Amino acid sequence: MFSLPQLEAFVAVAEELHFGAAAERLNMTQPPLSRQIQMLEKKLNTTLFSRTSRKVELTAAGATLLPRARQILDMCIKTDMDVRRVSSGQAGTITVGYTAIAGQSALPMMLRKAAEGMPGVSFVLRELVSTDQMDGLVKGSVDIGLLRPIVARPGVVFRPLMQDRLVVAVPEGSPVLGNTRIPDGQPLPLGSLDRRPLLMYSTKEARYFHDLVLRLFASAGAHANITQYASQVPALLAFVQAGLGVTLVPASAMAFAPPGVEFHEIDGRHGMQELNRVDLELAWNEETANPAVLRLLDLIGESVSA
Repeated sequence: MFSLPQLEAFVAVAEELHFGAAAERLNMTQPPLSRQIQMLEKKLNTTLFSRTSRKVELTAAGATLLPRARQILDMCIKTDMDVRRVSSGQAGTITVGYTAIAGQSALPMMLRKAAEGMPGVSFVLRELVSTDQMDGLVKGSVDIGLLRPIVARPGVVFRPLMQDRLVVAVPEGSPVLGNTRIPDGQPLPLGSLDRRPLLMYSTKEARYFHDLVLRLFASAGAHANITQYASQVPALLAFVQAGLGVTLVPASAMAFAPPGVEFHEIDGRHGMQELNRVDLELAWNEETANPAVLRLLDLIGESVSA
């Protein structure tokens, strides 16, 4: 099999049609250049150049080889560049897991940052609840997760990304609160939700929100009368839109709420503000072999710090 130096020597001579000029172009002397051509001709068992004392010309075999030799060399250069870009994190693919709420807030910010700092990287986006993201991080099917704080797994690293708060979502104009009517924009005491139909997060897929809501209700001395369960915020808001009850959702969910749903801040008395904190974390496997992941983590870290 011929070598790349032999093809480089051949292309240089074929384009210059002069051994001296080709040797100068390759920063070498003429004798080793001639040896490369001779070895190539021996490998191919053919003559590539017809040489006289006055000129050098390509033979029919040489003319056939020239475009293919150029193609091979171009492909080698491109491969070298692609490999270097991947190894430096400037190219490649990243699979991102994200919750429904993160898809409306943190995910667009991350993608904008990536488009600016690493435009050669492509993304595979997968909407998953936090527990499924964690499984993916452990198994390697997810590179980066945007998830809620849950029980840590060995090898998975977390970094705080965003903070939010819960607000109360109620059906617009519905008697679900009984005789209680809170004007739009006015904070709502959680005690007013005592024994009202509560649309609740799943204990399996959304344990973080489930436990936080129960802590908030307990702090307010209210009984949580759970009537429906769902794992994602959009499903809970659909229940509210249908007039089936009230729920608590992250404030960032107000940006994509369906019509017929109104929101109220939770009354912050009795230490409620300190307790009402929703965290979103960035997670990845510390043993990741994907250079693009490490580069993206650096970009996100700079953005969060700023």
